[in-house]
Amino acid sequence: MRIAGDWLARPATQAVAAMLTGAGHRALFVGGCVRNTLLGVAVSDVDIATDAPPAEVTDLARAAGLHPVPTGIEHGTVTVVSAGVPHEVTTFRRDVSTDGRRAVVAYTADVAEDAARRDFTMNALYATPDGTLVDPLGGLSDLIARRVRFVGEAAARIAEDYLRILRFFRFHAWYADPAGGIDPEGLAACAAGADGLGTLSRERVTGELRRLLAAADPAPAVAAMAAAGVLGRVLPGAGAEALAPLVALEGSRVPDWRRRLAVMAPMMADADLRLSRADATHLEALGTAVAGDAGLAEIAWRNGARLAEDAALVRAARAGAPLPPGWEGEVARGAGAVFPLRAADLMPPLSGPALGSALKAAERRWIDSGFTLTREALRGGAAGGAGRQA
Repeated sequence: MRIAGDWLARPATQAVAAMLTGAGHRALFVGGCVRNTLLGVAVSDVDIATDAPPAEVTDLARAAGLHPVPTGIEHGTVTVVSAGVPHEVTTFRRDVSTDGRRAVVAYTADVAEDAARRDFTMNALYATPDGTLVDPLGGLSDLIARRVRFVGEAAARIAEDYLRILRFFRFHAWYADPAGGIDPEGLAACAAGADGLGTLSRERVTGELRRLLAAADPAPAVAAMAAAGVLGRVLPGAGAEALAPLVALEGSRVPDWRRRLAVMAPMMADADLRLSRADATHLEALGTAVAGDAGLAEIAWRNGARLAEDAALVRAARAGAPLPPGWEGEVARGAGAVFPLRAADLMPPLSGPALGSALKAAERRWIDSGFTLTREALRGGAAGGAGRQA
């Protein structure tokens, strides 16, 4: 059987394969690029497995006019840049020892040994430079059935790296056939090994969660995580109940992992995730908006249409209710509103704290009026208030 894809015919990619095969080594495309091609899914990264040791990969790349970068040299990986395109080239490996977070590996010339140390059978598929499929473990049948199954004994694979627990649910969300259910042996092993998640860095956990929640419909996988006791380990206090309603309400909208995280974990302070400043700010503002009693128009005026839309979706999902009639118009109305009053409009009669209080009160009146009060009306109200205070 052969695979075919634009990435496989790319001259830059074939040049990397040729530098290895021309020196008498094997060059096998592996993992996501093979899996996704067989599934008809876009390929983003190209990984190559070889029997050439890292030092020789480096020398061959330089001799071929390519640029080698030792990105993971301790694990046998050299990133070879060809025509500006990075390719991770990794020497066939077998595990010598593992501690649940990292492994000590030894190089091997046997592709079957390399396949045996991979996480899932659908990731242990290889292809030669001409696209011929190499399937040492029989993973093709699992891929065709869209069945996410650990290589060998599930508990042993998890003990090698506890992050594989989260990867199991992520792969189920992205690649599994929902009608086929979740692999019972894998699920049981994830439940039994859940304590090991505490040994992982929060950066690794956060990365897996955001990729999981970016799937088209992660709700079944997250529900299985909750049932196995995994969700509570990585997101204390989180619940999966409102996620499926949220996905249904989203319709054709582009999945946003932050919106989905917000519907699951309203108390983000307990999540202990490693978020970028922008993501943390967005989630904090979304949580405040959802928990408050402000209308969608006000939320949109204060935070923008995007966050107001997220707030509408999260509120409805948590309530198990449809989106309110006319909600999109409310969001648009608030996002387009411009507060007509400025501090200079109330000066010099008002200054300092009195000026700030008057502006805040005027803002409240303007919002309560449905953004209809004019600058003159707001100035008059503020002046009257100032006179009464005097």
